[in-house]
Amino acid sequence: MTTARRDTYTPETLLSVAVQVFIERGYDGTSMEHLSKAAGISKSSIYHHVTGKEELLRRAVSRALDELFGILDEEHAREGTAAERLEYVVRRMVEVLMAELPYVTLLLRVRGNTGTERWALERRREFDHRVAELLRAATAEGEVRADVEVRLATRLVFGMINSIVEWYRPEGPDGRGGSGEREVVDAVARLVFAGLRGTS
Repeated sequence: MTTARRDTYTPETLLSVAVQVFIERGYDGTSMEHLSKAAGISKSSIYHHVTGKEELLRRAVSRALDELFGILDEEHAREGTAAERLEYVVRRMVEVLMAELPYVTLLLRVRGNTGTERWALERRREFDHRVAELLRAATAEGEVRADVEVRLATRLVFGMINSIVEWYRPEGPDGRGGSGEREVVDAVARLVFAGLRGTS
C-alpha cells in the first residue's frame, strides 16, 4: 500500500529502487516519473532528498566504486608478493561484485553521456590501471606468464569477472539457489591463475 511504503521510505530504499529502474530501463530511459512510480512516492518526496536522478546515479556508482577501491587498501592487497596480492584482489573483486550486484551492474553499464557517467568511467579506468600494475609486477617477478601482453591479460581477466553480472543470481535462475559465492570466487581464481601461471 502506498501509505505504508511512504512510512517506511528512506534515502537508502529510494537508492535501491532507483538502481533497479536504471538497470531495467537504462539511465537515459528513466524519468523521475518512473522513479516515483517504482518507489511508490511522489516526485516532490524524491526531490526532498536528492536534486534529481543524476544524484541518485552518482550515489549508486559511488557505492560500487568505493567498495572496489576499498579492496586495494586492505592488508592482503598491500602485503606479500605481487602474485599473492593480485590473487587476493581478484578474489575480492568477485566477492564485491556479488555482494553489491545491482550497484556494480549499473557501474558497468554507464556509457559516458553525463558528467557523472564520465566521472565513473574515469574512476573505473583508474581501478583497472591499479590492477594492471599488480599484474605487471607479478610478471616482472616471474610469478605469471610473460607471453601474454599485460594490457590484454588485464582485459581478459576483467572480462571474465565483469561477465558475472550477466548471469549470477544469488537465488539461482529458477529461484531454488544457484552457485554459492565461495564456489564462484574459487572457480574464477582457479581459471584466471591457471591461465596466468601457465607455461610461458
